Amino acid sequence: MFLCLLLPQLVFCNSSVLQHSDSPVGIVASVSNMSVDWVGYGYAALVASGGVIGYVKAGSVPSLAAGLLFGGLAGFGAYQISNDPNNVWVSLATSGALTGVMGKRFYGSRKFMPAGLMAGASLLMVGKLGLTLLQKPQES
Repeated sequence: MFLCLLLPQLVFCNSSVLQHSDSPVGIVASVSNMSVDWVGYGYAALVASGGVIGYVKAGSVPSLAAGLLFGGLAGFGAYQISNDPNNVWVSLATSGALTGVMGKRFYGSRKFMPAGLMAGASLLMVGKLGLTLLQKPQES
């Protein structure tokens, strides 16, 4: 639901088609050069869908609540990164927390689904965000 509301706005804001200089009314829309964090949005969708699948298969309300909460936070973090690539803190905290929690569950159960998958995906996100923090700022 969160992505359905947010994704069209991001796609239209990222489009350079919005600028019409030959408009009869004289309206000129500002063009945004923001890059969309597709990996972050995919991760958010994976987390949220994992919670929904846990609820549908096992009837686990805590799984649904945690999946939607962390999926929403990951989606919000991806939105922040899309607006400012240096603002990775919400995404980093979300994926770091999921790495710890799901890593502990995977270590105890040794079952890949769902704890191993979520721990691995979260660890990859922490790595991606850590590399973003370590990159030298680009001068313009």
